[in-house]
This record gives sequence, structure tokens and C-alpha cells, in this order.
Amino acid sequence: MKALDNFYLKLDEPIRATFLALQEIIMSVDKDITHELKYGMPFFCYKGKMFCYCWTHKKYLQPYIGIVEGKHFEQSFLIQEKRSRMKIMLIDPAKDLPVKRIKSIIQQALQLYKSGIINIKKH
Repeated sequence: MKALDNFYLKLDEPIRATFLALQEIIMSVDKDITHELKYGMPFFCYKGKMFCYCWTHKKYLQPYIGIVEGKHFEQSFLIQEKRSRMKIMLIDPAKDLPVKRIKSIIQQALQLYKSGIINIKKH
């Protein structure tokens, strides 16, 4: 957990506060969600499978939630850019977080794994 804590401590405000709030929102959606540092980024996993992450957009300098299997979503607020599989949801740190929208998209992402659309490898 120390590497993950250090990741957040190195962030400047308001990005840090936004990421910490996103962490709390995402983790509250399902008891089987875990939080790990992978590839230098805070990833959220469902039963060991990475399903979303938080990062800052290089061009817009805004935090975002990346949905690993975003290609399965058609919501207009999700941006694909040049990614083939992932889509992102930009977050404006100057505004209140759209908690209902975030929870809804996280629940939909989890449903891909729970329903078997995306296979969860058995250990």
C-alpha cells in the first residue's frame, strides 16, 4: 500500500483531492474491488482483473477515469481518442464530481465481468 500512498502524496491539488475522491467512489461500488499501483498508475481490479484506472489527460490536464473495456460503451461522455479498447471519462476538478454518473459507469463496467462478457481468469 505504501507505493500507492506515495503516488497520491506526490500529486498536486486539486488533482490529488479528485483522485482520492474517485478512489472512494469506485471502491464503494463493490466489495470485490481492489486498488493497486500498476504501470505507475492507480488501477482498480475486480477479482484480480484490471477494469478501470485514474490518470491525468496530457492535453486537457484534467483527471479522468479510464475504463479498460470502454469499447463496450456508447455513452457520449466517454471519449475514445486513439485507443482501440479503452474509453475515458474526463473529470473537471473545479466542479462537483458527478457521483451518480461515475457509480453508474463503474457498475456497468463491473457487469461486463460479472456477466461473463469479459472473462475473469480463475487462479
